[in-house]
Amino acid sequence: MGENVSGGTPQFSTAEYAAKPGGTPCKSCVQAITGPYYKVNGVAVCATCAQRIKAKITADSHSAFGRGILFGVGGAILGFIIYTAFALMTGLVAGIVSLAVGFLVGKAIVKGSGGVGGIRYQVAAVVLTYMAVSLAAVPIAVSQYKKQHSAQQQVQVSDPAAVQAPQPRMGFGRALGTLTILGLTSPFLGLAHPAQGLIGLIILFVGLRIAWRITAAKPVNIVGPLSDPDPAH
Repeated sequence: MGENVSGGTPQFSTAEYAAKPGGTPCKSCVQAITGPYYKVNGVAVCATCAQRIKAKITADSHSAFGRGILFGVGGAILGFIIYTAFALMTGLVAGIVSLAVGFLVGKAIVKGSGGVGGIRYQVAAVVLTYMAVSLAAVPIAVSQYKKQHSAQQQVQVSDPAAVQAPQPRMGFGRALGTLTILGLTSPFLGLAHPAQGLIGLIILFVGLRIAWRITAAKPVNIVGPLSDPDPAH
């Protein structure tokens, strides 16, 4: 016997039960309700389960938000690694991986916050998802540059006439800033190839929407105690 509760929010849409003699069954523990009962999001539950559900609900707070952000950053880093590794191993920049990144970030934030959601969690999820996906373009571009540079060196060795004048070096800080800006704008720079770039943006938007929906507030409305002898009516 257990509650149908997930992440602090009761899930009443999937439980199946059969009516038992003595009263309407509790949607959470499936036992017949006797005596006072409660309604959680409009569904009848026994007093014991209602109290347990109340105890599992995490109130929003600065600490809950902080934990959510911390976990979200971890999810974004993991998504960044997955996106980058996939591109480097396959040679393909598959925007569809951004869907998995949005899912990872959203779930990580909800896990860290203890099930709390809301607008600030949603904004954080969208920002972290976008950063993880867009900045993955940086190591991908660096890898491609190294390959091109290596190929040029091989050409120069075989054909001395192909030696080019040395290019001025850029400082580390400036290079890092430039790469970061290019990474953050990379989803829109992809529009240089309209069809492919537009598809990439649409897929990225879907990934952002996934993160947004996962971190939305999930209100739990508990009403009671009620004394109607038959909570089904």
